[in-house]
Amino acid sequence: MSGTLNTLTTNSKRLVLQVSLKGFSYCCFDKLTDEVLFLKEVSFEAASRTFRTEDFYWKAFVEDIQLSKAYEDVLVIHENNLNTFVPTALFDPEIAGSYLQYNTKVFSSDLIDFDSIEKAEITNVYIPYVNINNFLLDHFESFFYKNSNTVLVENLLKLSDTAGQTEVFAHINSESFELIICKDQKLLLANSYDYKTKEDFCYYLLFCLEQLSLNPEVVNLHFLGSIDEEDPIFKIAYTYVRNVGLLDLPSRMTKQQYSTAENLKHFILFNS
Repeated sequence: MSGTLNTLTTNSKRLVLQVSLKGFSYCCFDKLTDEVLFLKEVSFEAASRTFRTEDFYWKAFVEDIQLSKAYEDVLVIHENNLNTFVPTALFDPEIAGSYLQYNTKVFSSDLIDFDSIEKAEITNVYIPYVNINNFLLDHFESFFYKNSNTVLVENLLKLSDTAGQTEVFAHINSESFELIICKDQKLLLANSYDYKTKEDFCYYLLFCLEQLSLNPEVVNLHFLGSIDEEDPIFKIAYTYVRNVGLLDLPSRMTKQQYSTAENLKHFILFNS
């Protein structure tokens, strides 16, 4: 991949961008210490929607000199739910698009890509944002990219119990959430849902528990993402599920200079 680069150089630094159509967040890691050197969020929601997504990115890149530097590694995380997980043993890359047809509208012009979670023997098939990738090609000499749900599932599987306990993880965004259910570090369910009210969230949660024959009195429900214990979603979940709490992150997965709330909100970005 070719592109234009500023002469400023940032050696041994890794830039990670989590991109979406409504904005993006990014941080820089010191590869020697794994320390996060800076973190920033950019929202497009207040801007005129007559602009193209690439226009918003162009403006943000012009305004922040950090995005004009050269990095040793650049990773782009595509934040969307245009994906599905497939057991690797059943996955055929020649027909990758067919796995998406039951939960995503796929056009013939769409680029279909996939990430492998080798230890779990599952493959995440997804549609990346081609327009954003093309924009980034003009700014970085090269970069890798993956789907946000790949990072989320891979890390939550590492945190799941190995003693036979079923673990339920709810990653909360402003208008959607991901529900990941694991047992013995095996994936039972991974899905995304749009919601408007706390009741919407509760309906999807309880429906999934029922479909998997899971007892709300027994399972552990861990929240992460943009949520705290005062959130209406947290409170309504506590009404129906006995064991509810914010995800307790081990020290190896936290960035000590950031608060618990920031570590939970930027879990994907920090653990990519």
